[in-house]
Amino acid sequence: MRILIAGVGNVLKADDAFGVEVAHRLEAMEAASQLPSGVHVVETGIGGIALVQELQAGWDALIVADACDRGRAPGTVMLIEPDVIDVNALSWGERSDLLADMHLATPERVFMLARALGVLPAQLLMVGCQPLDVEAIGVDMSEPVVAAVEIAIAEILRHVDELNALDPSAA
Repeated sequence: MRILIAGVGNVLKADDAFGVEVAHRLEAMEAASQLPSGVHVVETGIGGIALVQELQAGWDALIVADACDRGRAPGTVMLIEPDVIDVNALSWGERSDLLADMHLATPERVFMLARALGVLPAQLLMVGCQPLDVEAIGVDMSEPVVAAVEIAIAEILRHVDELNALDPSAA
């Protein structure tokens, strides 16, 4: 099974760097051959179009790590199965409004475009973390979000194991 893990976020906005930090740690594990075969990690920052380009290589599953404001306690790690909007069901004006920014800075817009292009894997999971302050500017993440990085990595690795266990070609 080919699994792409992507970390997204803005390293200049404190807790928004969560996904980037998760990706950096997983990239180190990949470099040390500590991830299962078929798993690749990328860090796309705020350039969502880079993630769409990565998806064009063809993947069976996508796991995205990102800071997500869902009104939870800071540092809460959430497993989210996103609902992806079908752009074909939208009016031309709605499509234009949602996809006009080709940086695609939010995962939801990346998922929409990837689905429209036919490159969004059927297996999709977001591993989110509740930030302490969604508007904070700075290069340091808050303590609760720093602590959540290891929890998120453990959840991602658990999900990778589950996906591989379901893969009939792995038998």
